[in-house]
Amino acid sequence: MSGATKHLHLDGPFPLYRGGLLPEVTLAYETWGELSPERDNVVLLFTGMSPSAHAASSLEDPSRGWWEFMIGPGRALDTSRFFVICFNNLGGCFGSTGPASCNPETERPYRLDFPELSVEDIARSQREALRKLGIERVHTAVGASLGGMSALAYAVLFPGEISELVVISAAMRATPFAIAIRSLQRDCIKTDPAWQGGFYPEGQQPEEGMRLARKLGLMSYRSPEEWLERFGRERVEWMDEPGQEPFDVEFQVESYLEANARKFVKIYDADSYLYLSRAMDLFDLGEHADDGDPASALAGIRAHRALVLGVRTDYLFPLWQQEEIARALKAADLATHFMPLDSVQGHDAFLVDKARFIPVMGEFFAQPGV
Repeated sequence: MSGATKHLHLDGPFPLYRGGLLPEVTLAYETWGELSPERDNVVLLFTGMSPSAHAASSLEDPSRGWWEFMIGPGRALDTSRFFVICFNNLGGCFGSTGPASCNPETERPYRLDFPELSVEDIARSQREALRKLGIERVHTAVGASLGGMSALAYAVLFPGEISELVVISAAMRATPFAIAIRSLQRDCIKTDPAWQGGFYPEGQQPEEGMRLARKLGLMSYRSPEEWLERFGRERVEWMDEPGQEPFDVEFQVESYLEANARKFVKIYDADSYLYLSRAMDLFDLGEHADDGDPASALAGIRAHRALVLGVRTDYLFPLWQQEEIARALKAADLATHFMPLDSVQGHDAFLVDKARFIPVMGEFFAQPGV
């Protein structure tokens, strides 16, 4: 756990959106910058499915964060102006309460006794955490992927508590294609004998299932155009060495997927993966509107400005979904700027394409706003 990571305990019990409750909740978080005396400069940064709260380095933890190039003095999320706070998601496995956490009622890990998790639960838990920190209002809610869904949920659930909104490569509801991809990832995990019905011992998680799920995830996070440009049909250097297994890794793209997947299974809990993956599938802002239309749910937002970013090569959260969000926010009378980006790096572009994301984010946050 990062030296900069703090832990905040919410008063229990914590009821969940789709039923059930947690006796207690802990959220891990990190912060950058200084909270203003008026407490009006808060940027709430929602993470995607797999990151921790360590979005950027700090004096307490100089290690590189997952959005290092975006957070800091003089950067787009300028910490000389803003107080940036990022929580590890409820249901995660980097210090926040999740399936791997100890259930105080049984003194054993929750595993599949953890209640069904929703994006709404992620949003509400972070709102309650802000309340405990004495923060009543968010200047800007920012999120990409699952984080963008969480930011939208926060805006709908607490419509008068956000001034500005930044949504990146997200959706108002999951597409059948995205559900299908994540369903197959979950099957990879559940069919691994080591999963043991979700109740695997600590330190003995289903690594083979997680390895395959992560490979499939990486394929959906990037684009075919990037794979072609980055790897082509290049072979690995050791392909002709003695002792190779039949059908072993032969292409560099295979080697890349294998190395990244093996790294991931060492740090991420399989049951957390299942719960957060399912929460993304179940998310539908239409549940918060009488007519079932997600756009109607956004009509009550009382924010002032919004930025919606999408990537043309993202087929997991396609560009038309970002256009849909932007139209709904404009209809809700938010001054909304929609920007389609030409990055070749697909859904993960917001994590790696500094050249395209920094200028548009910097321009938005440089404006006076509210």
